[in-house]
Amino acid sequence: MNRRHLLIGTGSLLALGGAAAWITMRQMGSSRDYGVAMQALRAELPVQPRDRDLIRHATLAANGHNTQPWIFSVAPGEIALQPDFSRRTPVVDPDDHHLYASLGCAAENLALAAAARGQGGELVFDDSGDGRIVFAHQPTAPQESALFEAIPRRQSTRAVYDGRPVSPADLRSLTDAAAIPGIDMVLITDRPQLDRVRDLVIAGNSAQMADPEFIRELKAWLRFNPSQALRTGDGLYSAASGNPALPDWLGPRAFDLVFTAKAENDKYAEQLRSSAGVAVFVGQQDDREHWMRAGRACQRFALQATALGLKCAFVNQPVEVAALRPELAALAGLPGRRPNIVLRFGYGPTLPYSPRRPVDAVIRAA
Repeated sequence: MNRRHLLIGTGSLLALGGAAAWITMRQMGSSRDYGVAMQALRAELPVQPRDRDLIRHATLAANGHNTQPWIFSVAPGEIALQPDFSRRTPVVDPDDHHLYASLGCAAENLALAAAARGQGGELVFDDSGDGRIVFAHQPTAPQESALFEAIPRRQSTRAVYDGRPVSPADLRSLTDAAAIPGIDMVLITDRPQLDRVRDLVIAGNSAQMADPEFIRELKAWLRFNPSQALRTGDGLYSAASGNPALPDWLGPRAFDLVFTAKAENDKYAEQLRSSAGVAVFVGQQDDREHWMRAGRACQRFALQATALGLKCAFVNQPVEVAALRPELAALAGLPGRRPNIVLRFGYGPTLPYSPRRPVDAVIRAA
């Protein structure tokens, strides 16, 4: 959505007339109230946290379409994450690859938060059944880190960056942070190679935009105003992508008018031109455990980037459109393997944070 979207929204609200417009604006909620709610959600972790405090920090992780496809269960000395298939996105993610990567992102947050408060442990993937991640913890010396401190501030910043390069020292720290066994992370900062990534993103976006079912699924996860975002606690909040707030009834109509393949391709081309680089995460095997590990590596990368004052955003079209994966793998120097995640990074603005569901909504009795 763009400036035309804003003009459509403003004109429609003015056409309502004074009283009706005032009521509509109240129903949309205020950005101030939304900001207060996000600040509470991202409050500092208590010195002696309960399990639910650790889970709150875990849910601040990156995840596809902000569906938050996870369920936590708690037992003495153990917190487990398992997939919530009721929140899957079968069109963009037909084999649940992104879902398991999202679990890995949340698990990494959980382990970092627990370690910072003296509850160290290991993340173990249990491949039986639907698969789950088990975090068995015990008292240890507190291990605070820059990655832990960045958890409340990390966001997927879907905006134009300023084009500045990242120093070699900071690139090394990003590489070190993302080191997870079983995952190779490839940094692409050379402009001709970035242009090749851009072309793959545009090719993937064009294929997706030509699929009515992709549009339908994406639209179902859009949240057009503060009230709607807070009410659902999930989805892609328009302001978090730099777009204007619109009433529930108007947002979908405006989306249909302005969400075109050309507009989206132009947007992605500009965003990639403004980025300092792209990180491609590739598992050494193509299975659920390595999808989860790719999520862990990606989350660590994003947290380290946040600690360095960098922003990140996903440009996953070349991994979501299966026909494009071989070319991306070859570009990353890992032919024959399945790329898992593509993340652009650079220096950019801070946008409103995405919502999260209440902790009680994601905890299930063990």
